[in-house]
Amino acid sequence: MKNVFIDLEKCIGCRHCEVACAIEHSSGKELFSMYFEVPRPQPRISVKLGVDLMTFPNKCQHCDPAPCMEVCPVNAIFRDVKTDTVQVQEERCISCGMCAMVCPYGAIQYQVRPNLPNEVAYKCDSCISRLENGKEPACVEACVTNALVFGEYNEIIAEKQRGISLNLTREIQGYKEEEMPENIKAFRALQRKVAQLGPLPSSQNKINVNEKIKGASKRWISH
Repeated sequence: MKNVFIDLEKCIGCRHCEVACAIEHSSGKELFSMYFEVPRPQPRISVKLGVDLMTFPNKCQHCDPAPCMEVCPVNAIFRDVKTDTVQVQEERCISCGMCAMVCPYGAIQYQVRPNLPNEVAYKCDSCISRLENGKEPACVEACVTNALVFGEYNEIIAEKQRGISLNLTREIQGYKEEEMPENIKAFRALQRKVAQLGPLPSSQNKINVNEKIKGASKRWISH
């Protein structure tokens, strides 16, 4: 099965994937005209902040078996045989919310659709029309750092294993391992510094909390 894989180390939170996704699911397939559509097309991938301002482009992973497909009472969610992706048949959706509740990635949302009485479930469809035409999903094509990669599970895992093997053998031979590009390394360092300044999740904050807990425990024991 082909799917979109996420390399967290390379994601810089630019949200190009979100914009490309929304455009791909618009009627006019253009950025400017998209903003005048009603309802406005929404991205099916969502970039969220984590610790140290690191970002995670979250989307449907087209699970197999898919919990959303198993709980849908009207069979509005199905697996496309040709692409092996999980799809939503919007006209059958009754807005019960069961699929959203069981999704382990929180990747299913609801939106009003023209000519349909209720809000219906929508999620990443892996740009099925693009796949049928031999193209990659829009988010993958738009990603400027290759944080999103489209391919077969085993092929991508094998490529990752080759990279790890190369780095380990380089280290043994005394060479430097392949490192993250300098611009991304600098960006990551800046993210950590900014996260430590405010209330956002920070690895430094976690360290401080742990130290406070240990200190409080020692004081309690000493009393």
